[in-house]
Amino acid sequence: MSISCRVSGGVLFVSLISSIALACGGGPQTEPPPAPPAERKYLLERVDDAAVAQVYADGFEKLSLKEQTLIWHLYQAALAGRDIFYDQRYAHNLEMREVVEEILTHPAGVDPATLQEIQRYTKLFWINTGPYNNLTARKFVLKCGPEAFAAAAKAAAAGGAEFPLKNGETLDAMLERFQPLFFDPNVDPIVTSKTPGAGKDILQASANNLYVGVTMKDLEGVSEKYALNSRVVKRDGKVVEEVYRLDGRYGKQIAQIVTHLEAAIPYATEPMAKALNALVEFYKTGETADRVAYDIAWVQDKNSPVDTINGFIEVYLDARGQKGAWEGLVYYVNPQKTEDIRKLADTAQWFEDRMPWDPKYRKTGVKGITANAIDIVIETGDSGPITPVGINLPNDQTIRETYGSKSVSLSNVNEAYDKSTSPEFRKEFAWTPEEAARAEKWSSFASELTTNMHEVIGHASGKVSEKLKGSPQVSLKEQYSALEESRADLVALYFLPDPKLADLGLLRAEDQAEVTQAEYEGYTRNALVQLRRVREGTQIEEDHMRNRQMIARWLMANTTAIDVRVRDGKTSYVMTDTKAFREGVGRLLTEVQRIKAEGDYAAAKQLFETYGVHFDPKLRDEVVARVDRLKMPSYTGFVMPRLEAITGADGQITDVRMSYPQDLTTQMLEYSGKARRQ
Repeated sequence: MSISCRVSGGVLFVSLISSIALACGGGPQTEPPPAPPAERKYLLERVDDAAVAQVYADGFEKLSLKEQTLIWHLYQAALAGRDIFYDQRYAHNLEMREVVEEILTHPAGVDPATLQEIQRYTKLFWINTGPYNNLTARKFVLKCGPEAFAAAAKAAAAGGAEFPLKNGETLDAMLERFQPLFFDPNVDPIVTSKTPGAGKDILQASANNLYVGVTMKDLEGVSEKYALNSRVVKRDGKVVEEVYRLDGRYGKQIAQIVTHLEAAIPYATEPMAKALNALVEFYKTGETADRVAYDIAWVQDKNSPVDTINGFIEVYLDARGQKGAWEGLVYYVNPQKTEDIRKLADTAQWFEDRMPWDPKYRKTGVKGITANAIDIVIETGDSGPITPVGINLPNDQTIRETYGSKSVSLSNVNEAYDKSTSPEFRKEFAWTPEEAARAEKWSSFASELTTNMHEVIGHASGKVSEKLKGSPQVSLKEQYSALEESRADLVALYFLPDPKLADLGLLRAEDQAEVTQAEYEGYTRNALVQLRRVREGTQIEEDHMRNRQMIARWLMANTTAIDVRVRDGKTSYVMTDTKAFREGVGRLLTEVQRIKAEGDYAAAKQLFETYGVHFDPKLRDEVVARVDRLKMPSYTGFVMPRLEAITGADGQITDVRMSYPQDLTTQMLEYSGKARRQ
């Protein structure tokens, strides 16, 4: 999953592809789709190096009332679990959010400059679900002084703000307790640290709330019954699992989720109702057998026009790659854009038979892959406001090989990315005007096509050694997610120039060479440009960024496909040979699949330590300066559509209305149940 694939022992397996590398709107058709209204506002604001954009969901009004009512209840279930991920990401998140939101909703008497800084910080807090940058994993802090912040809190309290005071705690004592959390970047500095340095423990170095008082050594020889859906704590010297389920941890939120899921079931298709009932059962018991039953029922529902992802899914937050972060998505099929992605799904065996890796790791009799283009209505938790653009699931390798998988392309997210991105961004890092022109002409088209291949024939491909028992992530540990993202990217890059794509009608034969060149150039550029996102330190923590750097730098070291050139003090990564690029991609893909299939942890670690983790900070500083001159964001958070249910005198829903807030603050405060005040 999201920039890529999300993986490893989850209820669902979601892939998130970078909006710059393997995403960005458009569609794999020779003729462009109908343009949205020209007056639409996509880019809403900039907050430091983050952009905020609005997602639109055209076609919702064409759904039946039954389908809209189903979406309404699933929408409520997605909102009900939002605070689970806040708590998973950082133990202090919910209290910190409460403090800043209370100040924002009681601004009378607050110094304007201090209020402006609290607004800036809170927007970043919302976008990143806490005080850690989503891409770098590093903590960001308030820029006003503690005294000014305390004065703002006291002014808000005088205006009626209610702060999260402990029993008997004064406001001054609360502010002192929170001071290091808001102001000291060295207190809990990194949310997930997979490469903390020699002699340091990855769990102790990570500030997330998935483990408490536990080290990797403590877990040696421990067999977790609830590896995906539990927090592990050390209590009285013993390792204990706190299970995420109705009568366990997050029981209050899970009860609300279950209520809304059960309300949705009468409006669902029969296969979807079966899956939702299975999901409810998993939430009640937390048992792996019930998670498996849900995954199977979900993947067997191939034709429902509305669907949801709701559960403990992605493992990127966990340095061990085991614990699932909660997320909720609700979406419906975009029939106009679905035809092309289904062509890939229908021919998945053809691609599987021609994978460059050892034939013993190829699947035979590929099970049905369901593929759709979708429009999302809401994404929360680990999937929003920063959202994936492509999804492939479920994660369970055994289920994928036995029952198949689902792949979706998030069409309206792709559109929002594309419409909120300036073409100047591509021109700055292209080596020649011709390269920039190819990017302008083909990047959206090539990116969406490559995203679809990444999801449908990338993540859904290959098999692993029987000795791994369907769980390569257990052997590959913290390296698994980056490795799996690399594998799916490499599959897409490898097959992009294959004539089969033209035979399927996914692009015109006469355009294929130029499309391939544009995508290879763009992928190469992105390995450089993505450094703008890591503004501190000298190593990459985020798995998708590690994946992209690893591929590009491996190609630099082992092929003649990429040159590093400098002109007028500006560095460029230049793709010079498409044949060498593809040949190198094939060789690297062969090794990456072997590593996954055999669970070769040492080889995976060596690959990423050599090519994927470390970078030259001087080069990063150069890239940051160039990007800042263009005022280009490093990442984007999205404002979701808003739903309102209209009911009749009998309480039955008679209409579901969609609107677009076009304001991050308004939406986030509404999600928290607070009114915005001037």
